Amino acid sequence: MSSDTAAQPLILQEQADGIATLTLNLPAKLNPIARDLQIELRDALERIRDDRSVRAVILTGAGKAFCVGADLSAMAPPEEGKSLGTQTAEWMQSLSNPLIETLRTLPVPVVAAVNGPAAGAGVGLALAADVTIAARSAYFYLPFLPKLGIVPDLGCTWAIPRRAGRARAMGMALLDERVGAGRAVQWGLIWACVDDEQLLEEAKGIAQRLARLPAHAVLEAREAFEASEHHTLKEQLHYESERQRELIDKPSFREGVSAFLQKRAPVFESR
Repeated sequence: MSSDTAAQPLILQEQADGIATLTLNLPAKLNPIARDLQIELRDALERIRDDRSVRAVILTGAGKAFCVGADLSAMAPPEEGKSLGTQTAEWMQSLSNPLIETLRTLPVPVVAAVNGPAAGAGVGLALAADVTIAARSAYFYLPFLPKLGIVPDLGCTWAIPRRAGRARAMGMALLDERVGAGRAVQWGLIWACVDDEQLLEEAKGIAQRLARLPAHAVLEAREAFEASEHHTLKEQLHYESERQRELIDKPSFREGVSAFLQKRAPVFESR
């Protein structure tokens, strides 16, 4: 770890009322997804996975940016006998890819509060959340191919076409344009954009709503929508009925029905 970051945590963590807030903390560099930052973030997520008191997560950035992707000025020279490309791929497969997979399999919902620019790998990080909201001044930018001749990574090529469609994914990848938060909402890339000063308040409100869901809700939603990507309608209808076979026998369904009949809000057990 470099001397300018050794004295400070690269991930700030707060926890209150069942909501854990993780903040990328390299604001002087606009929160690049540095190797040490990735390690700390994944460690924090693994602790959350094991902490049954946490029911929702907020992911945001310190300072003016959410995350501007790789810090090209700090790329380490390749080890002897390896090309830079080989070393980078190995680091991605051992660290970056598992980080995104950890976010996507976390047993609690994740809200990304994009407080400023999300560029490069930062876009993939933002879109790995279950619900992504952004400050009105924020934008999403993919410089990979136009500036560097490399493909978008950290799940960008998976998440963007699924959220916004292939035509817009291709435009983002090739046209070297920033997509502002307002346009990102219009495209379906993110859930909402709000005034900058209201971002964290809105993120906390969303996280509180998500924290009240049945404990298994986010996992079921992820798996159902991902299954639909490769199912025919007939196959997906069968999938849905099979999930209902199991879920209707769970305590959460009984509580939901009771709450409906009693005209009150349901209260679900924690995970």
